[in-house]
Parts: sequence; structure tokens; C-alpha cells
Amino acid sequence: MELDDALIRVGIPRDLVKVLGVESRSDSQAGAFTRAFLNNNMRQDSRNDAKMLLAHKAVILDYCRPKKDKSKRKSRKAKGLNARQKRAMKVFHLKPEHQRYELFLPLHELWRQYVIDLCNGLSATCSPQFVQQKLLKADFHGAILTVVRSKCPSYVGATGILIQEFKHVFKIITKEDQLKGVGDG
Repeated sequence: MELDDALIRVGIPRDLVKVLGVESRSDSQAGAFTRAFLNNNMRQDSRNDAKMLLAHKAVILDYCRPKKDKSKRKSRKAKGLNARQKRAMKVFHLKPEHQRYELFLPLHELWRQYVIDLCNGLSATCSPQFVQQKLLKADFHGAILTVVRSKCPSYVGATGILIQEFKHVFKIITKEDQLKGVGDG
């Protein structure tokens, strides 16, 4: 046995045998395993001269990528509805019988828990910019909002739970069970 073979086939230390739960194999068993492993994993063209390759240079093992299931590839994700279809189906329309303030109070409680969880990650030493970024990225569905300033004076003073948010419009439900669309401009 050469020096290189002796280093490769060093036995596992006794203290590690107990920890790992494995045993060292005898030289003949280890050699047989190595030859079988190489024969199974070597390139087809170089299997015949495995002994010569092992003696002179590194061995390149075969790697087979797992084949992708073609049935999964053919199934496409269902496309969503476009804006015209959503309007036609009245996806964002809230029926008058569902426009009641007390129906949205549980949503407000969920939002409060969300904000409490969000603020637990903040400390008193956080910079104002960090806090501002957290609040800008927060979801406000369920928050009680009050319009303080607006170009349209009829919006000022409106208070309610935010139930829908569009590109330039917030829809809030007031305590008087009125659904109001408030422009964010």
C-alpha cells in the first residue's frame, strides 16, 4: 500500500466511532466498495481502464440531471382576469347589505395585531427614516383613517375603516354604514 492509499483509508478514530455510530471497514471491504462505486459512477468510455486511471490522474464521475416531468411543464398557470373583466364581474363591488361598520370591526382588530407585531421589531433607538419606511410598506386594510386635509373639502373629517385601496382612491366605511371613496390626491 502506497502512502496516498494509506492516507485515504485511515480508520475512523475510536472516540468518533461511538459518536457517529459507524465502523471502519477492513481494507478489502473498503477497496471493494471504492471499485464498485467508481464502476457505477465513471463515464462509460473510461470504465474499462479504471485501474489505470486511478493510478495516474483524477477521475471524472458521471452526473445525470434528474429528468423533468413533461406533464408538469405542459400545464400552464391559469391567467387572471383583466381590469375590464373584473369590472364586468363586479369583483370590487360591495353589496349594500355588506356595507355595515360592525362587519369590519374584526378586520380592524386583525390590523391592530398586525401593527403591534410590526412595531415589536422597532426600538427607541431606530432612526426616523427606518420607522417611516416600515410604515410606508405596511398594509392599511382595516385601519381607522380620518381625512385631515384634502383638495375636496367634503372629504375632510371623514372617518372610517379602510376596506379597499385602489391606485388613487381609498374606500372607507363610516360608523353611519356609508361607503365613501376618498381620493388620495
